Amino acid sequence: MAAATAAQPRSSKTESYVDNKRKEDIRQANIKAARAVADAVRTSLGPKGMDKMISTANGEVIITNDGATILNKMEVLQPAAKMLVDLSKSQDAAAGDGTTTVVVIAGALLKQCLLLLTNGIHPTVISDSLHKASTKAVDVLTAMAVPLELSDRESLIKSASTSLNSKVVSQYSTLLAPLAVDSVLSVVDPAKPDMVDLRDIKIVKKLGGTVDDTELVKGLVFDKKASHAAGGPTRMENAKIAVIQFQVSPPKTDIEQSIVVSDYTQMDRILKEERNYILGMIKKIKASGCNVLLIQKSILRDAVTDLSLHYLAKAKIMVIKDVERDDIEFITKTLNCLPIANIEHFRAEKLGHADLVEEVSLGDGKIVKVTGIKDMGKTTTVLIRGSNQLVIDEAERSLHDALCVVRCLVSKRFLIAGGGAPEIELSRQLGAWSKVLHGMEGYCVRSFAEALEVVPYTLAENAGLNPIAIVT
Repeated sequence: MAAATAAQPRSSKTESYVDNKRKEDIRQANIKAARAVADAVRTSLGPKGMDKMISTANGEVIITNDGATILNKMEVLQPAAKMLVDLSKSQDAAAGDGTTTVVVIAGALLKQCLLLLTNGIHPTVISDSLHKASTKAVDVLTAMAVPLELSDRESLIKSASTSLNSKVVSQYSTLLAPLAVDSVLSVVDPAKPDMVDLRDIKIVKKLGGTVDDTELVKGLVFDKKASHAAGGPTRMENAKIAVIQFQVSPPKTDIEQSIVVSDYTQMDRILKEERNYILGMIKKIKASGCNVLLIQKSILRDAVTDLSLHYLAKAKIMVIKDVERDDIEFITKTLNCLPIANIEHFRAEKLGHADLVEEVSLGDGKIVKVTGIKDMGKTTTVLIRGSNQLVIDEAERSLHDALCVVRCLVSKRFLIAGGGAPEIELSRQLGAWSKVLHGMEGYCVRSFAEALEVVPYTLAENAGLNPIAIVT
């Protein structure tokens, strides 16, 4: 009996001890997982970074250097590691570039946190000093930034090409960087100069040609061919363009049903009615002077039938069908026209005007270009070409990064040095500042300052230099 009672209090002690151990273990496991993710993308940082080849579940192969894309395609199950993936996603949304750097720095900070935790510093103290260090870091960076004017096109192009240097398409940066700068500057709204909406820059990808053929189109590009049924026109000068959201086809009932026609004369009457209905619509369209129709894709029934295409061709109206629903807003903004939802609302003032709408054959397909638009909205279109799908996709991602860089410069007009210089400077300043702080905080800040050295270290390592010598 005595032995049993003696064992009881001791067992409760050991239990509580085990509990503590588990907390530590979970923290360590989380940090380990997150660091594993960070190390996976570390080698793709910088101009000398390696590209990653990812094969997705459905057998697609993606070659990319963009941190957000890599992490997006990785199947990460551990929740702490998922956080890092979301981190690079949010960086992609907020800044657009620097997705790899963010993850690498986070990984380095976690590594330092692990050391601090094993030294027995409380997590709350660590996170508090992280916040302090980050505010201080922003101050240091702002102090060393150089202001920049938007009229200084050279600097803008330089910063855009810096972003492109670490990508596969770096040899085309002389072409893509000015293109990115021009397209962002052309959509800046003078009313609110700090806001650039990247949705106003539409990127159209077309297979064939090389990346050299990528161009900026002042106007609209459709990745469709004009409808050739019944020999309709494929080129229109002085175009009056209508965007319609209704169908040019005989009406259908709302319920599924079939009509049995027994008598042939009645068949004729049905066809005649259909013809009259379509002709009536086309006469209304023609009366407003419209000669180019963009027809939105329809779910309910065919947007156009062969019959209506035939009559539209006779009326010399160019037809582009199956316009995606999401593009309608962009198109109407560019053409400065209104979408027409019903044939009864078809009026001349709702049309957009352009000098030329023509079909151009590119590579293996055709596209429709709209140029010389009157009172064009603040939008622009970039047509990306490439010899295969991998190159095109990567070019699009790189261009997106470059556009985001220019966008950030438009909203915050400052430049700082690159190539790991700001990180070293931060590391030094924070190191000096940590000596002023007392207690645990100074200790934490110092180790964070050390963590920032990971960026220049990794850059040197990826370039095949001796990292320790370079960083020191």
